[in-house]
Amino acid sequence: MNIIEVKNLSKKFHDFAAVNDVSFNVAEGEIFAFLGPNGAGKSTTIKMLTTLLHPTRGEITLNGFDPQKDSNSVRHSFGIVFQDPSLDDDLTAWENMEFHSVLYKVPKAIRAERIEKMLKFVDLWDRKDSLVKEFSGGMKRRLEIGRGLLHNPKILFLDEPTLGLDPQTRNHMWNYLRELNKTEKMTIFFTTHYMEEADKIAQKIAVIDHGKIVAMGTSAELKEQTKSDTLEAAFLALTGKDIREDSGSSLDTMRRMHRSRMGLKK
Repeated sequence: MNIIEVKNLSKKFHDFAAVNDVSFNVAEGEIFAFLGPNGAGKSTTIKMLTTLLHPTRGEITLNGFDPQKDSNSVRHSFGIVFQDPSLDDDLTAWENMEFHSVLYKVPKAIRAERIEKMLKFVDLWDRKDSLVKEFSGGMKRRLEIGRGLLHNPKILFLDEPTLGLDPQTRNHMWNYLRELNKTEKMTIFFTTHYMEEADKIAQKIAVIDHGKIVAMGTSAELKEQTKSDTLEAAFLALTGKDIREDSGSSLDTMRRMHRSRMGLKK
């Protein structure tokens, strides 16, 4: 069963096609990596999947819902961890979690129980009353993951979740996520520039470039298709070796749009 279905998806900004006739499916419980160079269309696609942008054309079904027709049901179907920190540093870990649980309408009767469960899951229960500004980068990332899971989503979107983390913290974080995928059957959709992460963790990989899906399959299939020894070599064979400039579509903009849609002040 597919929990995400994308058919002929396109997004144009004036005459520029950021995403051009993209189609792919993600099976329920799958760990799916979405790879591409800067400006390839990754963030624009994720924004459409998570109700932040309306497609120019095409169809999306997420957990059985259409993001354009039933955005609230779609939003409650997923959690998201942004590339850039999105926590309130002046609140405690508990307060950050509580704010999110209210925002996503976690029933009051089970709110404290859910917060405790998630803080323990990410090994931050002992720091529940500490201000987030006192946390290391790895602790903040773990808190963001716990926060994204509070409302029991079917899908977890991760946009460069380990960017800037040391290897030990990255490994620790992925161990959490793989355990979550195994025990909760949660679908994980992630982007990364660390090819070894996609190689070791993803069950399926889609490579997007210039707004189009240029290849899709397992890591082994992509290596075979490009006659490459590593996923990084396969990626370069598919997308070229030229340095790309950042498209400028920052995750900060994404967060502001999300807060606006949820009725929050900037």
